[in-house]
Amino acid sequence: GIKPDEFMNNKKSHEVQVMSELVDSIANYCGIKQVIDIGSGKGYLSSFLSMQYNLKVYGIDSSSSNTNGAHERNRKLKKHWRAYQSRGKENLKSQSLEMANDRPVEHELNCKTINEELSNNASSLQNQGQVIIQDLVPSCGFTEMATLETNTETEADLGTGTQSHETKLSEEVLAVLNVLPVDAVEDFSSSHCNCGELCEEEKVQRKMTSLKTKARKSSESNLYLPLTSCITAETELSDIITDLEDCMMVGLHTCGDLAANTLRIFTAKPEIKAVCSVGCCYHLLSEQFENQEECHDQVWGFPMCQYLKDEGWCCGRNARMSACLALERVAVGQMLPTESLFYRAVLQVIIEEIYGVTKSDRHVGKTFSKSSSFIDYVRRSLKKLELDDSKLPDSCIMDYYEKYKHRMNELEAFNMLKVVLAPCIEVLILLDRLCYLKEQKNIAWSGLVKLFDPVKSPRCYAVIALKNQPCS
Repeated sequence: GIKPDEFMNNKKSHEVQVMSELVDSIANYCGIKQVIDIGSGKGYLSSFLSMQYNLKVYGIDSSSSNTNGAHERNRKLKKHWRAYQSRGKENLKSQSLEMANDRPVEHELNCKTINEELSNNASSLQNQGQVIIQDLVPSCGFTEMATLETNTETEADLGTGTQSHETKLSEEVLAVLNVLPVDAVEDFSSSHCNCGELCEEEKVQRKMTSLKTKARKSSESNLYLPLTSCITAETELSDIITDLEDCMMVGLHTCGDLAANTLRIFTAKPEIKAVCSVGCCYHLLSEQFENQEECHDQVWGFPMCQYLKDEGWCCGRNARMSACLALERVAVGQMLPTESLFYRAVLQVIIEEIYGVTKSDRHVGKTFSKSSSFIDYVRRSLKKLELDDSKLPDSCIMDYYEKYKHRMNELEAFNMLKVVLAPCIEVLILLDRLCYLKEQKNIAWSGLVKLFDPVKSPRCYAVIALKNQPCS
């Protein structure tokens, strides 16, 4: 099939490969062929889902330049597709033989590990109101999953050893998520697990998945259609997609409120059977309690769940900005851009003291990388902010630089503190979304999955959910 690293950078290639395999697995499980990619951008994920997995994909983005570019990029990719397809058939045959030989042993190991861990942890799971985050293989890098269990029926099952509907569904979901690394997900729904039965169930699930995949791929050729539209919580997808059918929604780094609105649309529309959403740009989230303004009709990005709404919870923009930082990258030696942060901090002092400006709708953007010196940086930035730089001589600019340069270490320490706290703020936002899904009566299963390697892709968590309706 297509080799995504030949058409994308390493980060995007990693994200598209991992997410598309999971999306295809969920689509197989639910028996659906239509995928709606929200905030599709340049269409990398949409194209890959369409060509590699023969899914019918609608990519929706608010930017016409993005959708036009995605359409042209997809046209060029199709030219290469036949060559990759014929070359990939031989590779696929050899890989299938290897997987067939290895799989039984892998299944036995998986079941043994799950069984042992469940037995060891059963006594500590009587309080089901807790959040469970388990990493069985830390070296994998992207192997965590979190679920919230509040169902009293499940609590009773822990005592009696019987399997509830939720327990059986969790086992099915484990099979769906089997595309993730080995031992990536541990199921805490039941204190008892029959290893032989679980292995057999997984084998049946795999066989059914394979048959569905073959049947689908022998039918219509792949389709990807980029569409331009601004998505809100009130968006009627049927107005945009005329042949809307049972489908799933996906979003790879949906920006700000778009991630929250994706989940709201998913819960409201019966046609959407599943969702897999990876959000980003937390600093652009709208917050209900940030400005203490009464706007009853507005739909906010945070908080989503009723508990945080009742508590009047607010993060604030500074905290949300911190949530965008990448702790794992810093941990492996990719240090913070201290000099650019220092430039921006001193610029802020200049525009406040010289120009009296404290707020602006304009942004400096990526000026630092284009600047040859601090003076050049300040003048470029002032032009972007539409401020007159002629009244500011070079000597004055350098005076500000000299005044504050000895405090660069303080700035670095402050930003390191923000990096350390970043995961706490990010997980609050993500668990708010997960709790919102748990509050909905039409959701059969929902979870928070660490999908990507956080060093390659810092915004690595996916919110995944499946509807109650029986899959067709």
